[in-house]
Amino acid sequence: MQNHGILGIGERALLAAAAFGFVASAIAAEHTWRDFDGVSNSSFIESNGDRAIQLSIEIAAPPTDVFAAFASSEAYSSWAVPVARVEFHVGGFIESSYDPRARIGDPHNIRNEILAYVPERLLVIRNVQAPPEFTNAELFQRTVTVLEFAPAGQSHTRVTLTNPGYGSGEAFERIYRSLEWGDAYTLAELRTRFDKGPVDWAAREAVRRAAEAARTVESRP
Repeated sequence: MQNHGILGIGERALLAAAAFGFVASAIAAEHTWRDFDGVSNSSFIESNGDRAIQLSIEIAAPPTDVFAAFASSEAYSSWAVPVARVEFHVGGFIESSYDPRARIGDPHNIRNEILAYVPERLLVIRNVQAPPEFTNAELFQRTVTVLEFAPAGQSHTRVTLTNPGYGSGEAFERIYRSLEWGDAYTLAELRTRFDKGPVDWAAREAVRRAAEAARTVESRP
């Protein structure tokens, strides 16, 4: 089974998943957060011995615009996932799917509850529903994800993602490594949104289908 990071890159194995990030654990095992240029890692051990993922990246847009990328269904689906509904208030939910055929309300969707926010500065969420193939979802749901948006020079933003609450044991270790990669990927995709514009999900799905077809042909005897 696979744990997923918040974004997908076209391959079906990567399209299933928040903390914000759910990426295939098989992919995460082969790669690290260092795969993404511009991502800094300041992860740390909490006073109680738990671990916290902490990654950051600089975005070429002001905090107002970067925060807004999370605050509405249209904005969130322009870079994070093809299917999304954002109810932006405390107690509201960010529901999403990497499957372009999914519908809001599907039981396999990702649902993150909004615990707190400060406009243009802070967003705190907790996952309450993960895809069924996400291993040990109940452990991940003990953690929270904190996004901080800080001005970084003229018209730039430093986004810091902190995901504390990872306990000890092999299961937590697997989730930690998967989400470390997935969260780095998410930050890189957010930066791409402002560098290159919205994602063309139809084109991305076409590329995925073509690759899938090619693999099918290659596997035939």
